[in-house]
Amino acid sequence: MKQITFTLDFISPYAYLAFEKLPQALEGLSYAVDYQPVLFAGLLKHHGQLGPAEIAPKRDWTYRQVLWLGHSLGVPLQLPSVHPFNPLALLRLALACGADGKSNRHACEHLFRHVWRGGADAADPARLEELKQLLKPARDPAAEDVKAELKANTDHAIARGLFGVPTYAVDDKLFWGLDALPMLRAYLEGEPWFSQGDWDAAAKLTGQHRRATK
Repeated sequence: MKQITFTLDFISPYAYLAFEKLPQALEGLSYAVDYQPVLFAGLLKHHGQLGPAEIAPKRDWTYRQVLWLGHSLGVPLQLPSVHPFNPLALLRLALACGADGKSNRHACEHLFRHVWRGGADAADPARLEELKQLLKPARDPAAEDVKAELKANTDHAIARGLFGVPTYAVDDKLFWGLDALPMLRAYLEGEPWFSQGDWDAAAKLTGQHRRATK
């Protein structure tokens, strides 16, 4: 049985869609999943990137695309009234419902749907308190150990080479994005392509690392 680490941030609609589709995408396979919350903004900062919602034309496209994807995949999705928002309270609540830097599918499902269903403000204090009462976390989300776990998760993700969410880590391989679910399935099924050299060769391609300016 393969062990998958599903790295996520509730701010990401792609992570939400991937979370909802994962069981169907991997149906019939033997696997277990650890759900690992990280701060997506921390990954962006480390790599010197802007988030999709921080680039106006890309923001518009992202929202249109995820609404279409939800529609086409049969996953209910409504944009929250404010986005982007500060996801720290949600990430810490997820960790407070778990242990050792991990959450569980039950808590993550409620947290994702809190954000991406209904169109309300995901960071509204009253709604967050209702969610906390519903989930009944074993630990205080504001506790220092919970905060430390989120930072450690994010630092570990960066050290391993993650740059975005959702990412699925299995064995020594990382698969990024909603559209990587078929590729992940192929790997879990033992597709020979993964041992024929292209995976490693792709990381050795040389090129110009600075943008052309003229």
